Amino acid sequence: MVLATPATAQTQAQMTAQAGSAYKAADAAMTAQWQRTYAAMKRRDAADKTRGGGFGYAAATLASQRAWLAFRDRQCMIEGGEFAGGSLQPMARLQCAARLTKERTMQLKGLMWQR
Repeated sequence: MVLATPATAQTQAQMTAQAGSAYKAADAAMTAQWQRTYAAMKRRDAADKTRGGGFGYAAATLASQRAWLAFRDRQCMIEGGEFAGGSLQPMARLQCAARLTKERTMQLKGLMWQR
């Protein structure tokens, strides 16, 4: 595994702090996208009068997000485990969380398809 960090960090503590900042930014972007996507799914359910009252897009999206959050946390625990007990472990977990969170943001954006 290659851990990418900006060249400006000099110590492990600084690199971990940078990874934390990157994760925080990715999480904020995902939260904003989640709000847009979930609202769109609620609107889609409200507009869909077929199938006896709608497909259940919002409920399915909520269940998917909850499952994804559990997956992300466990996946990053595994990835950080490569460095268990070492000073790299927190940074590896944060980098994993940032990477997966950015990917999820794009997935959520993709759910906002229109017909």
